[in-house]
Amino acid sequence: ENWKRPQEEVNTLMDLLIEYLQKEIDELYANNVRVKAIGQIEKLPETARRCVLMAWERSRNNQGLTLNLALNYGSRAELVETIQLIAEKVARRELAPQDIDEGVISSCLYTAGQSDPDLLIRPSGDCRLSNFLLWQLAYTEFWLTPVMWPDFRRIHLLQAFLDYQRRERRFGGLSHEGW
Repeated sequence: ENWKRPQEEVNTLMDLLIEYLQKEIDELYANNVRVKAIGQIEKLPETARRCVLMAWERSRNNQGLTLNLALNYGSRAELVETIQLIAEKVARRELAPQDIDEGVISSCLYTAGQSDPDLLIRPSGDCRLSNFLLWQLAYTEFWLTPVMWPDFRRIHLLQAFLDYQRRERRFGGLSHEGW
């Protein structure tokens, strides 16, 4: 959906992506970070796509943190692709319809093999998901802040972590106090 922004802004974002990856890939690699892009990468401009693929290829065997870059990503599109993939497996008789469960669906998402997020930090005061990780955020804790992303600093991150530490994760259940 960000492709609807002014072309100059889109070009600037793509240039920043390329600049960041070229500048940071050595440090990311040295720190055992695996770079992964989620979204319809094939639709990115050629130079940006090549740079993202270079970062992924260089770091794909790293076993530390995973840095997911959501590029040309929309969760509804991800879910459509997931459903199509599952339907193809059913049509090829590789999967029976009654065997489709949450695990099968999760294994077909862009984030397959990764844990769902524990915490989502939402800057700029927006109180919406913006078509982001709709499946994966089912039990994620949210931390909203009016601080705009360019002004977000380490102190804000620490505040989010401290607030998260005080929460009781219920994963859809009742609070222990309510038992």
